[in-house]
Amino acid sequence: MGAYLIGVLLFALGIAITIALHEAGHMLTARAFGMRVRRFFVGFGPKLWSVKKGHTEYGVAAVPFGGYCEIAGMTALDEVTEEEAPHAMRTRPAWQRILVLSGGVIVNFALGLSIIYGVAVASGIPDPDTTPVVGETVCSADQNPDGTLAECVGAGPAAAAGVRPGDRILALDGEPVVDFLDLRDRVQARPGDTVVLSVERDGDVRKVAVELETVIRYTESGETVEAGSVGLQSASTVRKFGPLEAVPATFAYTGELLRATARGVIELPLKIPSVAAAIFGAERDPEGPMSVVGASRVGGELVEARLWPAFFMMLASLNFFLGLFNLVPLPPLDGGHIAVVIYERIRDFFRRLRGLAPGGPANYERLMPLTMTMVFMLMTVGGLVLVADVVNPVRLFGG
Repeated sequence: MGAYLIGVLLFALGIAITIALHEAGHMLTARAFGMRVRRFFVGFGPKLWSVKKGHTEYGVAAVPFGGYCEIAGMTALDEVTEEEAPHAMRTRPAWQRILVLSGGVIVNFALGLSIIYGVAVASGIPDPDTTPVVGETVCSADQNPDGTLAECVGAGPAAAAGVRPGDRILALDGEPVVDFLDLRDRVQARPGDTVVLSVERDGDVRKVAVELETVIRYTESGETVEAGSVGLQSASTVRKFGPLEAVPATFAYTGELLRATARGVIELPLKIPSVAAAIFGAERDPEGPMSVVGASRVGGELVEARLWPAFFMMLASLNFFLGLFNLVPLPPLDGGHIAVVIYERIRDFFRRLRGLAPGGPANYERLMPLTMTMVFMLMTVGGLVLVADVVNPVRLFGG
């Protein structure tokens, strides 16, 4: 129990540091361009502690689910004093404002990369240079609307054709297979077809004809489509890297994580109903969203099981999720503010073509209904996930 509690506290601390560094990314880039930073806080709500140094108030707030960096004159609605006016963010060139707004996301990506590099050198990460190895043959399952897989029965198409765990997949219909994501994408595009897999087993290469089954998958817009299924799961190919060779391996594996994380961000709305159902006793989806509380509890389980590499990889994944989620082009997220700056530039480009002067800062009052709707939705989803993490948390090892 002691190790579990230590893991919970350590992961919560990791989240707090992640949030602080995200906001520091905004603050440092703002200061680099001469902008005035009024407040730098970790957390929201009532102030627990603060200190003022120079023009900036640093502090910690009571609700540890985020943070903020208040920059003078960030929008046209933000009134600035006579002293602040020369340092207002809205007076700076568009490229500087975009860099400041992207500062937190850049930090998240840099943190994620750094963590993965450390794990690659210290204990190992999946080797991006190996051809895919079969870890398990499974049956073909339809996808539920929330992104989980339905129950299925049977051996699955690959097992029925003679593919076995440990086989190395070299090619599909004569075309080399790069990795399991490549295999999956090519298979999904051919529901009901018969494909020929070139597999290596005990040094021998053989060709296996596999009749793909047809399963239901959901698109980003929530529509159902038919997809091919081969019934294979990847085996772990973890490898420890040297300091130099870990650099390309880190970038390659980060690319895979970013693709998976992007899918998670896109599919997030589909997973909310299952989170709400879990509050009333339904089975919790381990791949679904988690709050700070839920993530910290999982971190505690990983430390208790002495799975430190998985602990740090989860923290890296969290950084990638925060980075990509903040790029969603809707206010009040960073991506929403970046979208406004880009809109201003496009608008002014067409104004110049018409011989008109620049239009000035965008009218944020028109965005207030959308902003308040987004704030309400984020708070609602955050509350649902938090309650689910308390009454029916994700457990990696049961219990």
